[in-house]
Amino acid sequence: RVTFESAMKNFFFVAAVACIAGASATCAQEAVDKAKAVAFDTRMFAGPLGHKTYACFVRRYDAVHLAQHPKQKVSAMKLLVTAEDAPEDKTVNYSFRLGFKYHHRPGNFDSSGFCSHVVAEKSGNEIRYGCGVDCEGGGIEVAMKDDKSALIRLERIRIWERNKPDDDASNDLVAGADDKIFRVDRADLHECSELVTDRKELAALRHK
Repeated sequence: RVTFESAMKNFFFVAAVACIAGASATCAQEAVDKAKAVAFDTRMFAGPLGHKTYACFVRRYDAVHLAQHPKQKVSAMKLLVTAEDAPEDKTVNYSFRLGFKYHHRPGNFDSSGFCSHVVAEKSGNEIRYGCGVDCEGGGIEVAMKDDKSALIRLERIRIWERNKPDDDASNDLVAGADDKIFRVDRADLHECSELVTDRKELAALRHK
């Protein structure tokens, strides 16, 4: 039986793969080794997956960093990755929420979507997440730098000004010379609570 949630997940799964494939020729969704995917998940979430597992990564760029990267538009970034067991589909659903601030622009900006495992063929067949908003909204790749840090790669991703989730408030974050790769560091889940809008999920996150 195909549920609405699984249908939406499959839609965004295909969209994620298509968007990432369009953004970077280094990735392929096919032939993802299951054991390597499990190992990647264990690194990402710092342990085995439960029914619903979270990983939070945060980076606030100081004045020294921004002075060294004068073309960087982003001054702070948060990434919340979620893995949720879907027993009815015999699979795990992966999703992301991204929040950030601009260096020279007020406000908080967000994006979100679904993810799947992809293979970075030009990086030693490294396993990553390929995440997409939809095919019109671009996406990101998420890799692990080490056990404490993740790397976010992007070319273009659709964003919304927080608390204004309508088309008029949407825009794109487009990679520039200093906005293609972001290192974000593992943080307490509470650091990413502002990215969660569902009250039940927020309560669950705060109890982790």
